[in-house]
Amino acid sequence: MLDINLIINEAEDVQKKLKSRGFLFDYDVIIKLYEERKKLIAVKESIAENKNKLSDKFKEAETDKDKLTIKAESQELESSISKNKKLLEKTEKKLKDILLQIPNIPSSDSPIGEDETANAIIKTWGSPVKSNIEHSSLLSNNGLLDFELGASISKTRFVVMKNEIAKLHRALSTFMINTHTEKNGYIEYNVPLIVSRESLIGTGQLPKFEDDLFKIENNDLFLIPTAEVPLTNIYSGKIINESDLPIKMAAQTPCFRSEAGSYGKDTKGIIRQHQFEKIELVHIINPEDADNALEEITLNAENIVESLEIPYQRVALSTGDLGFSSSKTYDIEAWFPSQNCYREISSCSCFNDFQSRRLNIKFKNQATKKKNYVYTLNGSGLAIGRTMAALIENHTRDNIIHIPSVLHSLTGFKTIKL
Repeated sequence: MLDINLIINEAEDVQKKLKSRGFLFDYDVIIKLYEERKKLIAVKESIAENKNKLSDKFKEAETDKDKLTIKAESQELESSISKNKKLLEKTEKKLKDILLQIPNIPSSDSPIGEDETANAIIKTWGSPVKSNIEHSSLLSNNGLLDFELGASISKTRFVVMKNEIAKLHRALSTFMINTHTEKNGYIEYNVPLIVSRESLIGTGQLPKFEDDLFKIENNDLFLIPTAEVPLTNIYSGKIINESDLPIKMAAQTPCFRSEAGSYGKDTKGIIRQHQFEKIELVHIINPEDADNALEEITLNAENIVESLEIPYQRVALSTGDLGFSSSKTYDIEAWFPSQNCYREISSCSCFNDFQSRRLNIKFKNQATKKKNYVYTLNGSGLAIGRTMAALIENHTRDNIIHIPSVLHSLTGFKTIKL
């Protein structure tokens, strides 16, 4: 959520930056509600001051008649307090509901553009191979992936993995989480897969993206779309000592997405599933470390891709392609020979104080003792299914999948013969 004072005091700049990401909002409505709230707060403070004065008068009253008069005045004030409180709560709710719909302000160095066509390639790694091998057909024909069985158990966009592929999938997960916790300094968490509406509002998935979530019927609870939600919410409402920053958390979880509005898009294979597994990385930092933290979390993800010997590119997302909560995002796109293009397997974003304002996460400055909002970041380290698909397509020769050496001790085999 954006700082209301920023919207009011730097209106022209805020509107310009949000327009660059294709978002327009009614500034006059915000101003009206802001001024209305300010008046109601002033009334609240005035009533409180009068109430204190009456309390002093009551103590000094000498007769019962004077006391009865003061009590009557006090009751009138209580009625005014109640009315003012209801009006203030109503106004604040209206204002908050509008603010919750406003996306984050893009960073000044994000490429400006309407959509993904304006994204900028920052770097490339590895040499893309040429091949017509497509992971889903290859593995379905050998019974290692079964989309029909997944659909019969659940619905389309669910899959059953079998035998060596199930083990390869598990090995990738273990390799990724071990690397991040043992080499990159992350603390591993095991978190709930079901979260509240408030938790999703806190990280920015709600209210905008409710149609993309799986909701539990008769409960205001949802299956997580990413471990970013429970991980970031661990610190909701907390004040962190500056000396304890940065905080680096990681979790391996299933993720659940309804993929509303994506009909006909990436439906083949395991690129876009309703259920998939992912290693999520979350940083909670001092704002002054934002640039370094985004580079670090992105490099942590890229190092996994390099260890698996998969060609990739890093892409800076344009203002029109940024996620709702993000100020700046790098996508890591792996090479998919069957599609002759790069596809996203990780997205690493800095949210500035957008999430921490919603969740009220602050840190205490050691020098000034002031409390300020932390910055939050998150990144995929990596999406396991997509990474496995890229691995298979890049490492299959003559109907043999060659497993990268970093996984041999985890799989127990070096190749999968098809």
